[in-house]
Amino acid sequence: MKKRVLYIVFTAFSIFFIQSCCNNKERSSSYETSKQEITTMMLQQAKDWSNGDLEAFMEGYIKSDSLKFVGSRGITYGWQQTLDNYKRGYPTKEHTGTLTFNLLDFDQLADDLFLVIGEYHLKRSVGDADGMFSIILKKIDGEWKIIADHSS
Repeated sequence: MKKRVLYIVFTAFSIFFIQSCCNNKERSSSYETSKQEITTMMLQQAKDWSNGDLEAFMEGYIKSDSLKFVGSRGITYGWQQTLDNYKRGYPTKEHTGTLTFNLLDFDQLADDLFLVIGEYHLKRSVGDADGMFSIILKKIDGEWKIIADHSS
C-alpha cells in the first residue's frame, strides 16, 4: 500500500513537473515572439520618424482618445492630440532628424500587455536630443499598439 501511494505521488509530481516545463517553454516562446514583434514595430517607427512621416510613425500608437502621452509639458490624451503636438514640436525634417531606439527592458504584464523601457536618440542639424521612455503596449487585432507613453 505504501509503495502504491508513493508511486501515485511520484507520478502526479512528474506529470505536474513536465506540464510546468512545457508551459514555461510555451510562455518563453510567446514572450520572444512578442518581443520580436514589438521590436520590429519600433524599428519601423524609427524609420518613419527619420523619413519625416509623423503620421506613419503614429501607426505604432492606439488610434483612440484613450492614448496617454506623458512628456515635459504634462499629459496628453488621445491619438490626434499627440500627433498634433508632434507636428508642432517637429515641424520640419531638420527637427525630426534621425531617430534610433535602444530597447533596454521588456516586461510582459499579461499575454497581451508589455512594458518596454528604453532610450531614444535623435540626431539632427538643429541639435541632438536624447532621453528615456517607458511605454505600455497592448496587442489589439493582432498588432502591438502603444497605449501609454512616458518620454523624458
